[in-house]
Amino acid sequence: MNAHCFPFRQIPHSTPLFLDYLDHVPSVHPFYARSPRLSEWAAGEASTLHYPAMRRKQVAEILARQNRAFGASRKTEESISAFRAGAWALVTGQQVGLLGGPTFAVYKALSAVKLAEEARRQGLNCVPVFWLATEDHDLEEVNQANIPHAEGQIERLASAVRGREDAPVGTIVFGDEISATLARVRDLLGDSEAAQLVADCYRPGETFATAFAKMFARLFAPFGVILLDGSDPELDQIAAGLYSQVLERADELNHSLRQRDERLEAAGYHQQVRITRSSTPLFMLQNGARIPLHRADAPGKFLLGSGEVLDKQYLVELAASSPQSFSPNVLLRPVVQDCLLPTLAYVGGAAEIAYFAQAGVLYQALMGRVTPIVPRFSATLIEAKPKALLDKYKLAFADVLAGPERLREKIGSDLLGGNLEDSFAQAQGAIERSMEQLRGRLGELDKTLMESASHAESKMLHQLSSLRARAVRAELRQSEVAERHARLLSAAIFPNRILQEREFAAIYFLARHGTALVGELLPFVHADCLDHQLITL
Repeated sequence: MNAHCFPFRQIPHSTPLFLDYLDHVPSVHPFYARSPRLSEWAAGEASTLHYPAMRRKQVAEILARQNRAFGASRKTEESISAFRAGAWALVTGQQVGLLGGPTFAVYKALSAVKLAEEARRQGLNCVPVFWLATEDHDLEEVNQANIPHAEGQIERLASAVRGREDAPVGTIVFGDEISATLARVRDLLGDSEAAQLVADCYRPGETFATAFAKMFARLFAPFGVILLDGSDPELDQIAAGLYSQVLERADELNHSLRQRDERLEAAGYHQQVRITRSSTPLFMLQNGARIPLHRADAPGKFLLGSGEVLDKQYLVELAASSPQSFSPNVLLRPVVQDCLLPTLAYVGGAAEIAYFAQAGVLYQALMGRVTPIVPRFSATLIEAKPKALLDKYKLAFADVLAGPERLREKIGSDLLGGNLEDSFAQAQGAIERSMEQLRGRLGELDKTLMESASHAESKMLHQLSSLRARAVRAELRQSEVAERHARLLSAAIFPNRILQEREFAAIYFLARHGTALVGELLPFVHADCLDHQLITL
């Protein structure tokens, strides 16, 4: 295996906010107090953390109970003991996706492991924590896993499981229908260790939350990653005061969020979450469904969904007596997380980094400090067959990013062979030389004719270029092999014009290269590389 960094600025769809955050340019300083490099500020940040001893004891007991149920390793139990004794947390998290979710979920956990190690090298006792986002209610988003085929097709797997509309996905239970999904996994990936791991964890009777947690508990057993299910009612009891604050200060917080959005827009950046005058960062859980809570026009009133009117005082009392009735939205969730944990830093991808630009005002208002966010490890894994094709056609990663059409033309150009390609090059040279001589003669006769000559040359070269492109396309139409290779490269390296880590389920790579791949990737998680990495397997 070998790796090198590839700039995010050359990757399509990277947002200005994310790119400027990576460079920590002055325009992002109002939104991110810390740089994306943990080593520059970890010790100073630790000195600002204040975490009550009683809360540490309560949360440690919850972590121990949850992780025992997930099948915690001895290493994870040691991490929980370190937490109990005073360790800080290096936190990341992800939705509990089908079959373990996309590949970047594994990268997030690896990032937390590596950055916790970095903190320990600086003398800070720190443990990795993975927050299971079990309260999200978009079943369609998590109930899918993409598996590539050998010749470039990508198959999207989904289970036939159904739950109550808008129910938190962590509560949805698999039935016998999951067996058909697992059978297809075996068809695609063979009788591998990874396929068996999935079958052991995604069983009838398990939920999206427990299946994902049990799989990650086994994958990261050697690294001491602590898993945390944020929907635990005991955690809600600890966070009750935070929910009450949000309700009491709903008008103030809404105003602050809208001001932050205006500042982001003025700086030329996007808002990841749309904030309106009615927005609150809370949902309510009612009859098994997660329903947004809005501010009403009347003072002290709220709207549940689009109908029921609720009084603020009633909601504040409900938060105190039954905090499990509430659920934070994507902007409040990290604040709740860092109310519950002594978080030194959070590890996230581009979308989460954008969330934090908005969530900072909630952090400041409710916590008095803003948890720094650092970028997760990001990588494209290049397997042997795609690597051989890249070498064969002398292609680079940037060529694949240009899209399938450009890639086909580039491969076609290689297939044209020396004679035809040389002929085009000779024709272009002849035009340029002839027109250069002609311009000289025309200049002696009438200088105004030189511009016309240049225009004529440009048109001839354009026609020649068009002819060459048609020749390339004609060659490709005659070559099924080239077409197949272009399709395979695009699908393997930049599938659907999306980074591979977002499109492919991690289970694909774990089946092909063994579950030990997790540990083999850890040395490539470099704190000094904030860009994308290309890793040849």
